[in-house]
Amino acid sequence: MALGALYAKAAVGAVLPGRGKTLPDGEIVREGVAVDLGHLADYARVCGFGLGDILPPTYPHVLAFGLQLELMAARAFPLPLPGLVHVANAITTHRAVRVGEALDLRVRAERFAAHPKGAQVDLVAAVSVAGEPVWDGRSTYLARGASAPTGLAGTLPDLSDVDGPAAAVWRVPKDTGRRYAAVSGDVNPIHLNPLAAKAFGFPRAIAHGMWTAARAFAALQGRVPDAARYEVLFRRPLLLPSTVELVTAHPGASWTLTVRAGAGTTHLTATVT
Repeated sequence: MALGALYAKAAVGAVLPGRGKTLPDGEIVREGVAVDLGHLADYARVCGFGLGDILPPTYPHVLAFGLQLELMAARAFPLPLPGLVHVANAITTHRAVRVGEALDLRVRAERFAAHPKGAQVDLVAAVSVAGEPVWDGRSTYLARGASAPTGLAGTLPDLSDVDGPAAAVWRVPKDTGRRYAAVSGDVNPIHLNPLAAKAFGFPRAIAHGMWTAARAFAALQGRVPDAARYEVLFRRPLLLPSTVELVTAHPGASWTLTVRAGAGTTHLTATVT
């Protein structure tokens, strides 16, 4: 099913009774996935990566996203898909993943827990090549106003801001949400339409968190080893259009990153180790 159709199905299901109370068991699997070179080039262009024979570390996320969406759109999933907000992400690359490799993808849900503003859940993706783990991703989503099983409290990474001068300034145009949706399949209307965004409490459309995360990581391309861990906390929605700064620090073998609109207005904090 096309991802737009999954969103439509989920929107209808969100207002019907009978939603599940616990996370579905099992996982969704897709084997032998080949990277489409045109799609990869489009992704690289939107996110600021240079092209090569190694996948950007954030790219497998878009390959797995359709499986995440399939899981979250199901009636058995306890949280409504419309309005879910991506609040944190962690990616581990075990080695370089090359363009021509056949990828096996697996996605499951776990850590359904309470959050001060509602309920959160993790969608966990794993990528392997011929049985060898090469990439893992964990996406944490928040459903505002929802409830989770009593006694379970979710946690988010504690990532501090980087202070200092800007390493880069980005002018993020109004169509960034539509351009990233075209390559990621994430057609959540809060990223595409200001009226839809207002319905969920945002003054205008917001950038995808994973676009911001990818754009920040692209600034480090060529300076991070093939095996690395990228942890991201999405602090505040990035409204479209905007002008933001990237601030970086490089203590020892790690990197810390902040994307900010100015002093006191942080959109993203991250570490690369």
